[in-house]
Amino acid sequence: MNLQITSDFICPWCWIGESNLDRALSETGLDDSVQVHFVPYQLNPDMPTQGMNRRDYRTAKFGSWARSQAMDAQVTQAGVAAGLVFNYERIEKTPNTFAAHRLVWRQQQAGVDARPLVREIFRAYFALGLDIGEPAVLADIASAFNYDREDTLRFLASSEGVAELAREQAEARRAGVQSVPSIRIDEQMLSGAQPVSVFAQVLKTVTRFL
Repeated sequence: MNLQITSDFICPWCWIGESNLDRALSETGLDDSVQVHFVPYQLNPDMPTQGMNRRDYRTAKFGSWARSQAMDAQVTQAGVAAGLVFNYERIEKTPNTFAAHRLVWRQQQAGVDARPLVREIFRAYFALGLDIGEPAVLADIASAFNYDREDTLRFLASSEGVAELAREQAEARRAGVQSVPSIRIDEQMLSGAQPVSVFAQVLKTVTRFL
């Protein structure tokens, strides 16, 4: 079974949705029967490489810091239900996520299941408040997956994967993806952070026809 997940690392609903999908795969006994491909999708493609102060960015985007905090509280509560920890008070910067997507691209190019790496990048940002646009932070994360830290820094300083990721993003937008997460399970497309039960039902339905 093929799974395609289009998401971005600054999207909290992507982390929640992917966590719910992981639980559904486990509950249905299909965890070892799927091939997952992550498609990059930057919600802020024009974000400066160094990112922006999160309070300034969110205030400008949503009209007030109070509204942003109310939205954060809603997400945090949804995260509790999914078994995830959101520590928004630790996050100082809204990052440019292109480099993080490149790490995932590199692992997928090597034929390695990128789901553990993706989970860790989400956790680094939302739970630990780390700047996942910073190469040194990403190199530390990659080192936990047996990647040499200096080699990762060299990779991120190169242009390897840049054109390929830009093409994947463009293809996703041409295909009609306008929000994330967007999850394709074989020919079934689901949008948003669906509950575990919804993912499980789709998985069971799809497997009947395989």
